[in-house]
Amino acid sequence: MNLNQITVPSVDLTKSIPFYEKLGLKLIVKALPHYARFECPVGDATFSIHQTEKLPTGDGIYVYFECEDLESQVNELISKGIQFDELPNDKPWLWREARLKDPDSNLVILYYGGVNRKNPPWKI
Repeated sequence: MNLNQITVPSVDLTKSIPFYEKLGLKLIVKALPHYARFECPVGDATFSIHQTEKLPTGDGIYVYFECEDLESQVNELISKGIQFDELPNDKPWLWREARLKDPDSNLVILYYGGVNRKNPPWKI
């Protein structure tokens, strides 16, 4: 089994599409107003957004995008006007993360996990 795509909700795809394009995703399907799909710049996974009338409540959705050079990626995005809630910092789970929210308040986490991504010291 391989992960194909993740889909997150959006109340307005015309705001979400440019946001994810700024992050570096390539738009491959644009079926407004209901759906858009992107290719990730590395690997085979895709990412999509679908229109919803109402966003989920509570903690919501967390989307992780791995970046080999996290600091450079974050600096480039800041230069494009992307605002971060949390700049790159080391986490207790041995990843380095930067956090921001998309236009629908879905949490987007850019991170670098290195060898600890799949093989942390506490791995079973």
